[in-house]
Amino acid sequence: MINGEILKNAIISGAHNISVQKNHINDLNIFPVPDGDTGTNMSMTIMAAAKALEDYEGTNAGEVASIAAKAMLRGARGNSGVITSILFRGFSQGLKDMEEVNGKNIAAALGIGVDAAYKAVAKPTEGTILTVARMAYEAGVEAARENTDAVYVWQAIVNKANDALAITPELLPVLKKAGVVDAGGKGLCSIFEGMLCFIKDGEIVEYEESQALTMESFDSAAAEFDDDIEYTYCTEIIVGREPECELEPDDLRSFLQTIGDCVVMVNDEEIIKIHVHTETPNVVLEKGLLYGQLLAVKVENMKEQHKNAKKNNKKSKGKKKKETFAPAKPEEPFGFVAVAAGEGLKNLFHDLGCANVVSGGQSMNPSTDDILEAVLGTPAKTVFVLPNNKNIILAAEQTVPLVTDRKVVIVPTRTIPQGMTALLNFDPEISAESNAQLMIDAAHGVGTGLVTFAARNSEFGGRKIKEGDIIALENGKLTITEKNAVKALVKLAKDMVHRDTAFITLIYGEDVEEEDANKAYEELRDKFGSRADISLVKGDQPVYYFILSVE
Repeated sequence: MINGEILKNAIISGAHNISVQKNHINDLNIFPVPDGDTGTNMSMTIMAAAKALEDYEGTNAGEVASIAAKAMLRGARGNSGVITSILFRGFSQGLKDMEEVNGKNIAAALGIGVDAAYKAVAKPTEGTILTVARMAYEAGVEAARENTDAVYVWQAIVNKANDALAITPELLPVLKKAGVVDAGGKGLCSIFEGMLCFIKDGEIVEYEESQALTMESFDSAAAEFDDDIEYTYCTEIIVGREPECELEPDDLRSFLQTIGDCVVMVNDEEIIKIHVHTETPNVVLEKGLLYGQLLAVKVENMKEQHKNAKKNNKKSKGKKKKETFAPAKPEEPFGFVAVAAGEGLKNLFHDLGCANVVSGGQSMNPSTDDILEAVLGTPAKTVFVLPNNKNIILAAEQTVPLVTDRKVVIVPTRTIPQGMTALLNFDPEISAESNAQLMIDAAHGVGTGLVTFAARNSEFGGRKIKEGDIIALENGKLTITEKNAVKALVKLAKDMVHRDTAFITLIYGEDVEEEDANKAYEELRDKFGSRADISLVKGDQPVYYFILSVE
C-alpha cells in the first residue's frame, strides 16, 4: 500500500528526475525553430508540486495528490505542462479521501486523468503524451487484475509508458522522419520513472539544481504603490474547504470588502484562495477558518515594503524584474490581457487597449498562475485573454474555472499578428460572446510570417538545414532558408502578399539594427506600397528577427 508520505516522496522524485533530464527532452524537438522547451515546461510544472509538498508531514495519500494537483494547475506551462497538470488533477480526484492506496486505486485514478486530458485537447493526436498516458493507464488496469500490489502495478505502468513512447514515431510520421520520440511522452516517462524509484526502492532521485524555476503566486506589488497606502497588511490565505461546510464563498467575499480593499478570491470545490489589503489580518484568518483548514498564510506589511522597495529601486535601477499585477476590482465592462515578449510589443498591446501584458511567447511560456494574476489585475467584469502563441492557449484556458468574480474569455490567438487584429476588431457595443466570435474570425483572416534562425541541424520539408541558418515561416510552415534575415523577409513577403492585401505590418526584434529594419521596410514599400499600407514597428521581441502581419 502507498500512504501519503510515500506518494509525496514519489512525486518529488519524479519532479527531480524530469528536471535532471529536461535538456535532453528539450533537444527532442523535431522542428528547427527555437521552440525546444517541452522538458523545461514539464519540469517547472511538476516542480511547483514538489515545492508545495516540501512541508507536508501527513500520511494521507489523497491529501498529497490534491496538494500536488493544485500546485501543478497554477504552475502549468505550455501544452505539455498543462496536460501533465490535468493528468495529476484527475489522479487526485481518483484518490480523494484515501489514506492509503493500492495498485487498483492508482490505475483507476490515472484513468480519470487520462480521460480529462483527452477532453482538454481540441483535436487529440496519437503519438504524443496522450498516447503514452493512455497506454500506461490501460496496462495498469490489466496488471491490477493480476495483482493489486502498488509496486507491481506502477512497474507495469512505467514499462508500458516506455513501450508507448517507443512507438510514437510509428504513429506520427514527422517523428519517424526526424528519428526521435515524442518529447512530451518522454517527459511523462521521466516523471513516472522517478516516482518508481521511490515507490519500489525508497530512493529519491538526486537533484541539486536550484528550484528557482517555480514562481510564487500573487507576488507583492508594493514597489508600485503610491506613498498613500490606506491599508497596511497584504493578507493572502489558502483555505482547504470542508465538504460539510454550508457557508457560501460569496458571503466571505462580501465580508472582506467591508474590512479592506483589493479583494480577490478564487475558489473551486476544494480550496478558496484569498487576497485582501486590510488593517485586521487576524480577522481574515478567523473568517477563513470557518470554511476549512488554513493551508497557506502570508501577511506582509506593505508600508514597510514600500519603504524598502524605494531604497532597493535606487540601488538596482535598470535591472529587469518579474512583472507583478496588483489585484483590481472588476468595475469596467470589458478588459484585455495579452501575452507578448519585448518592450515594443508590450507597449503596442497596451496602446491597443490591454490593461496587462504578460511576458512570454516562443520558448518562454508563462504559467497558468502568471496569466491568472494578470486577469485578476484587470479591472473588468469580462476579461478577454489573448495568448498569441499556440503553446500558451491551454495554460490560459485553465484560468477560466479559477476566477469567480469576473468572466474570463479566451480568444485562442496563435500569433502576435492575430492578437493585434483581434483587438482592433473588438466592438464595445455587442456582447462578450459575439465579440469573442468576431475577434476569432478576424484573427483567422490575418497572415503571419516569421523570420528566425535554425536552433539545430535538421532536415525539414526536403531541405537540409544547418544550425544558425536564417529560416522563414508562413503561417507556421517553413518555406524559406537564407543566409540573410532581410533577404528572407523580402522573399517571405512576396509569397504572402496578394492582390487583395490592404495592410502590412513589419515588426522587428531586439537583434535587428534599426538600419536593417529601415532597409527591410523600404524594400517592402518599393514592392508593395502602391497597393497596401505598410507600417514599421520596433517590437524588441527575442527569437524572431521579423514578424510580418499581412491582411
